[in-house]
Amino acid sequence: MTTTSPAVTKASAGSPQKRTIVLLFAGLMVTMLLASLDQTIFSTALPTIVGELNGVDHMLWVTTAYILASTIMLPVYGKLGDLIGRKGLFIGAIALFIVGSVIGGMSQDMTWLIVGRAVQGLGGGGLMILSNAIIADVVPARERGKYMGVMGGVFALSSVAGPLLGGWFTESIGWRWAFWMNIPLGILAIVSAVVFLRLPKKEQRLPRLDFAGMGLLAIASTSLVLVTTWGGTTYDWDSAVILSLIAATVVAAIAFVMVERKAVEPIMPLKLFKDRNFNLTTIAGLIIGIAMFGALAYLPTYLQMVTGANATQAGLLMIPMMAALLVTSIISGQLVSKTGRYKWLPIVGTAIVAVALVLLSTMTPALPVWVLCSYLAVMGIGLGMSMQILILIVQNSFPVSQVGTATASNNYFRQIGASLGSAIVGSLFVARLTELLADRMPAGASASSGSSNSFTPAIVKALPGPVRDVIVGSYNDALTPVFLYMVPLVLVAVVLLCLVKEKPLATSIEDEAVVNSLEIDGADSVVLTQGTTVAADAADDDLTGNPSDTARRSAEDDEREGELVTPRL
Repeated sequence: MTTTSPAVTKASAGSPQKRTIVLLFAGLMVTMLLASLDQTIFSTALPTIVGELNGVDHMLWVTTAYILASTIMLPVYGKLGDLIGRKGLFIGAIALFIVGSVIGGMSQDMTWLIVGRAVQGLGGGGLMILSNAIIADVVPARERGKYMGVMGGVFALSSVAGPLLGGWFTESIGWRWAFWMNIPLGILAIVSAVVFLRLPKKEQRLPRLDFAGMGLLAIASTSLVLVTTWGGTTYDWDSAVILSLIAATVVAAIAFVMVERKAVEPIMPLKLFKDRNFNLTTIAGLIIGIAMFGALAYLPTYLQMVTGANATQAGLLMIPMMAALLVTSIISGQLVSKTGRYKWLPIVGTAIVAVALVLLSTMTPALPVWVLCSYLAVMGIGLGMSMQILILIVQNSFPVSQVGTATASNNYFRQIGASLGSAIVGSLFVARLTELLADRMPAGASASSGSSNSFTPAIVKALPGPVRDVIVGSYNDALTPVFLYMVPLVLVAVVLLCLVKEKPLATSIEDEAVVNSLEIDGADSVVLTQGTTVAADAADDDLTGNPSDTARRSAEDDEREGELVTPRL
């Protein structure tokens, strides 16, 4: 089959000026701060919130509802951004996020709190993914590392500020301000987007949306998370409800694949999975999501209940991890932009995450605080070296016209991992905690201490010593073994990342668009000028001034599957 490609010319608009990129980047940072703060601000406030609303047994849904809603929306925002442009979607996502904050701030019971978090997630899913895609619109892959490193640093900074703010709100003006604060931040983010975002114009046409794919993806995602959330706790694993949800997950997933094969504009094009790097980084990202969110979702609760720290102190104890993540994320991005080498970073980083999980599994109530903080710092180092680099690898494998869809699809599976991690760890933790408290609580202690559903750090701290020791020990013994369960899974991710093919990073948006578009169309060779044919993988070397690798890459091209396609100019 023969395909046609446009001539290799520079975009008429030229590259954006640096000042424009800086202003645009500042607007994106405000938005990322908004979204990432909301992922962490409830961590230290959560024990008090669920205690006041009498919903400890629904605690995991405060986290899971947000993650699940944002996960479902990721491919939607990614695909729509590629089709109709990102600016309008970006502003709409921020507005939806503000609406969810109002609902959560006004909630009087756990049901409305969870609804508010879900609405926040519907908007929050667009904030992160559109920010990453917008950077890819204006910054070439070779220079993108330093920007994405700073993005990872913003996440780390907010992860420190979030728990601190959550703790301060809880102990002073009230936890509802964790929602109210999003309103002025959201308005500032909208103003920044309106003023600073100047993106390339998209072709004005009515897109043919993949509604069937969107619906089936939502059904599959929701059913899967419900299985992991309810299985073994709310319902037995062999109950009709769980078996029905498993069946719904499988059927919806199969139907989704069938629909995507025929859709005109598939929400998650199956041709993405023909790229080896996409597959490897997607699976690795899913595993990292399980480990990261599974571990971090309940660490602040652990710190408050086991060490006796209040909400603010628990936030401060998370600083070593986030400071390490901040520093390593920025340094990693700078190294990638300077050297063009990136493969080793996520490999080493993921291995360090595995070491951190082993260390966390050894925690005890008597462990010195400084030792615990050092374990958290190790986790931060590993995450800082891997998270943003995986996104860069995916973006470097696809053209600018598809970067939103590719980035969103990759992040979808990472978020599925986050949903599974939070749900699985939460289910195991709550089930084991309930069992241990039932076995260990002294006779008559339940009447004096109240229901385990209403335990807050303050209540536990005020209990008699023997009862408090039982509760503290139960929290420790319920959570720490779960960290060890995740280690083999993370080691699998290390092996997969070793198989990633390190492709040269494009040095201009034009190079990236032309070469990668030929790759994604399945072209093994391309005519750059009349009578000159080079391999598609090698074309990037020619365009970026690195011809020394052409011979080596041509040999690799001989082994690639598929027919030889020579596009005509």
